[in-house]
Amino acid sequence: MIRSQIIGCGACLPDNIVTNEELSKRVDTSDEWIRERTGIRERRIAREGEFTSHLAVEASRRALLDAGIDAGELDLIVCATTTPDETFPAVATVIQSRLGAVGGAAFDVQAVCSGFIYGLAVADNFIRAGQARTVLLVGAETMSRLLDWTDRTTCVLFGDGAGAFVLQAQEVEGTSADRGVLNTMLYSDGRLHDLLYVDGGPSSTQTTGHLRMRGKEVFRHAVTNLAAAIEQSAAKAGINVSDIDWFVPHQANQRILDGTAKKLGVPAERMVSTVAVHGNTSSASVPLAAMTAIEDGRIKRGDLVLLEAMGGGFTWGAALVRW
Repeated sequence: MIRSQIIGCGACLPDNIVTNEELSKRVDTSDEWIRERTGIRERRIAREGEFTSHLAVEASRRALLDAGIDAGELDLIVCATTTPDETFPAVATVIQSRLGAVGGAAFDVQAVCSGFIYGLAVADNFIRAGQARTVLLVGAETMSRLLDWTDRTTCVLFGDGAGAFVLQAQEVEGTSADRGVLNTMLYSDGRLHDLLYVDGGPSSTQTTGHLRMRGKEVFRHAVTNLAAAIEQSAAKAGINVSDIDWFVPHQANQRILDGTAKKLGVPAERMVSTVAVHGNTSSASVPLAAMTAIEDGRIKRGDLVLLEAMGGGFTWGAALVRW
């Protein structure tokens, strides 16, 4: 059978680091308050004139370099983002143009913080169906552009960044020992809209709007839903959760990461965490965290890696990959 193997990864973060101490000068908060509730110490914030596409293109270039392929070999570009440069066209088409990727298709996926998992499912299904052989998947965000900088419950949580994977079709045996994407599991529940949303948009207010969140309810749903998605992904692959080497979760809040590990009964140290230095970068957080664990040597070829995320909508999902 054909599986999608991850052959290259890349990441890009703005060079502008904003610490908790700096934020405390702008809003009624403190380093201690933020760390106790979120685990965040600092985050990267895009500078004026630095757009989602700028971060996305640089992450993509690095992923292509890591994969050792040329942009001309891409059949499809999928960009997961909730903060496009413009209402349209898609950021993916901007990436396509700047990379010089002639031919193929390019489009965006919008599932907020779950966007990269949704995009991975889309890319994997295109490859499995034989409609694409090589796919560039990008998660890129400038969440700072959606924040109400007077609301200390939300503005301290988010940061900007981008991460990218290059996936390519490879013929394999069709077992859980295969390298590549073993399965993807996607879910949503639109009834939970009011727990996490942005209060604006082209059709409703003709403005971008600001992010609004009810944190306690989000935390409860996140731990329950993510643990269930992980268990279902493992069961579908015919393995135990304990067989998974590394968990690469969406970096929303350290408490959510710890709570999910506890509910699954896995050691917290097997949850890759970058939330302290990145904050919540929405759809970029999973590839950024994965890249960190690859670079420091934790994730190695042959490891079983579980990627998972949950975002506004609510949307959530998991993907099991043999690296």
